[in-house]
Parts: sequence; C-alpha cells; structure tokens
Amino acid sequence: MQLVVARIGRAHGIKGEVTVEVRTDEPELRLGPGAVLTTDPASVGPLTIETGRVHSGRLLLRFEGVRDRTAAEALRNTLLIADVDPAELPDEPDAYYDHQLMDLDVVLADGTEVGRITEITHLPSQDLFIVERPDGTEVMIPFVEQIVTEIDLEEQRAVIDPPPGLIDDRAEIASARDDESEEPDATGTGGANAGDAG
Repeated sequence: MQLVVARIGRAHGIKGEVTVEVRTDEPELRLGPGAVLTTDPASVGPLTIETGRVHSGRLLLRFEGVRDRTAAEALRNTLLIADVDPAELPDEPDAYYDHQLMDLDVVLADGTEVGRITEITHLPSQDLFIVERPDGTEVMIPFVEQIVTEIDLEEQRAVIDPPPGLIDDRAEIASARDDESEEPDATGTGGANAGDAG
C-alpha cells in the first residue's frame, strides 16, 4: 500500500536541501536517511533521502543526486510516497495510519449513524476527520480522545461522543430562526428591517 508521507516545499540554501511538509506521524521512520520514496509526479523519482535535519521547526531533506538550489527547486510540490505493509501498525498504542481510518462508519454511542470518514486533515494542533453524512453534507470531527471514544477496526467504525452543536444540523436551526424573525410586523415590513432609518 502506498501512502503520501510528505510534500516537498521550497529550496533551502544553495546545496540542494528542500523544506518538506510532513504528512506522517512517523517522520523518523518514513523520512530517515536511506529511505527510498516514489513520487508524484513519478517522472522525478524515485528519490533517496541522503540527509535530514530540523531547522526552525521545519524538516529539511537532501536527496541523492540533488546538489544545488536549481535542482532542489525543480522538486517543489512533489509528493513523497512510501510503501507500507497494510497490516503494519504504528508503534504507539491508540495510533492509526490514515488508510486504516478511511471509510470507517462514524456512529454515536447508541449506534446512531453519523456518516463515513472520507478524508483526514492533519493540522498542527490536531487531526480532523472529514465525515460525509448520509445526505451528502460534510462535518468535521476533531480526532481527540474526548470526542472519538473508540476506534474499532474489526467492526470498521469510529464511535464519537460529540459536544452539543458539533454535528447538529445548524443550517436548519438558523433557517427556523430566520423564518420567525421575518414574520411581518404591524407595519407590514419584515422584522429585520423595522426601525431602519434608511
């Protein structure tokens, strides 16, 4: 199974280093020296990592054969892809790879269906599940212990305990309020316009 583990950013310095946007929870495993990664577009790869270091909070990589800024800049926006055994699990308990979570059914503790995970977004503060609801709308669920109470890979489901408002259909609530406020007042104009000075 192939997983995107990083995206190459801009060149750093003049000796072929590039910044990378990390898309894996295990950069030390996937992006270490000696790692051979396929690429998208495929024409620029495969790339072998020669060195890696952290500079000002960003990971910098240098690839074999990339020796100057021009060659490094030519790699910009390339996706780095690692081959991962589908049965492999992360080292940390209660940690999961994106491919294990994709397409899980999302349900409440009482079994009520919420939707299906269609995408996982990695933010600096937390990860988010993008969940497609049965009606085709999407809702974002923070992947934090307080909200996602159980991941059951055998049953292919994620159980959530959302705080009020997280998955409620706020659009319906808002439109109901709008309907009330737009009832004509004594002058026959909408309540929202009453008292306008013009």
